[in-house]
Amino acid sequence: MRFSSLEAWLAWQATASPKEIVLGLERIGRVWQRLGRPALGAPVITVAGTNGKGSSVAFAEAILQAAGYRTGCYTSPHLLRYNERIRVDRTDADDDAICIAFERIDQARGDIPLTYFEFGTLAALLIFADAGLDVVILEVGLGGRLDAVNLIDPDVALITSIGLDHQDWLGNDLEAIGAEKAAIMRPNRPAVFSGRQMPASIRNHARATGAPLAVAGEDYRIVRRPEGWDLIGEIAERRALPLPGMRGATQLDNAAGTLVALDCLSTRLPLDQRAVRAGLLAARVPGRFDVRPGTPTWVLDVAHNPQAAAALDDMLGDLFTPGRKIAVLGMLADKDAAGVAAALARRFDSWYLIDLSGHPRGRTADQLAEAVRPALDSVPVITGGWIDETLGQIAADSKPDDLVVVFGSFLTVAGAMAWLEQGAGKAVKV
Repeated sequence: MRFSSLEAWLAWQATASPKEIVLGLERIGRVWQRLGRPALGAPVITVAGTNGKGSSVAFAEAILQAAGYRTGCYTSPHLLRYNERIRVDRTDADDDAICIAFERIDQARGDIPLTYFEFGTLAALLIFADAGLDVVILEVGLGGRLDAVNLIDPDVALITSIGLDHQDWLGNDLEAIGAEKAAIMRPNRPAVFSGRQMPASIRNHARATGAPLAVAGEDYRIVRRPEGWDLIGEIAERRALPLPGMRGATQLDNAAGTLVALDCLSTRLPLDQRAVRAGLLAARVPGRFDVRPGTPTWVLDVAHNPQAAAALDDMLGDLFTPGRKIAVLGMLADKDAAGVAAALARRFDSWYLIDLSGHPRGRTADQLAEAVRPALDSVPVITGGWIDETLGQIAADSKPDDLVVVFGSFLTVAGAMAWLEQGAGKAVKV
């Protein structure tokens, strides 16, 4: 075996490819062929979209688990441990299983270069193929058409809301981005769009592909009730559902789209109302409006584009705290920091900006300040250093009834999560 530890494998993978992101299926397809294209032996649900992917995967996993099905889930990125990306029966894959999969991939690839993400995708597929699963849920990492996850033909494709993100890779408008994500559809296999505004390119691709497409607001709808909600549609009709355990109006969109996608597989994976209700209440995604009670109250959210920031603003409106509202923001250089700041400008009394320059695509706090200050008018903006330094300063200066919201990047939230879970005392460089 090339390496004996997961840490060593990951450190090597991070430098083995000339580029961090290399879109395309030709190389990974050749390696998958050399591995023998192991059968997953279960229906596959693939989830793409700009925002809402993680929540939709969590709803599907929780509902299917509550129904007694054996699930495999592949998501990215991780927050604290790489193992979070590969789950079998809601349990993270252990180091040994991932290392064994990496070794198989390394032996099969020969001189074919693979990125960090491609290694992970193939490892997840190998682990799932050996696990005897009832269903596999795959989350697209970037786009859809050329993402490594699109190596696998899904039995149902779920596309969540579409927004502007990753424009350097996917295009500069919603139609171009929608076309990239629509490419997870397959001929004669059902697809669902769960967002509120669907680019025409998604419908066009469905028609060209011959994929039956169910669209939110057209083929199914949500009816709010005082005590919950109903899902009304031709494919799925479920009544007297509880509000999801995850907060926010957009979570109803995600939950409804997930239920329609699951009901597209009802002949293979029947679901009773008990499982649906239990799953809706149980589903959680760490780092998505993740409220950590304490003094002050902390909220962690990976929102890193204007659409996600607007959803965060909506959710914060339902969370009352009498004290100051403090933003902690750290973002990568290729993200729309000005748009994120504008979406949340009225929400906070002060903004603390952290330094992510240790990441290849990160930006310094000063660079971030230059981007966000025009949107924040006269609100105080404080530039800081590492996440632990900034949070330590805030914790020392805050009062018990204050609210601190940490957002802008998975890296930012991961650093805050580690700082909080380690007793708010150990340095965390991101």
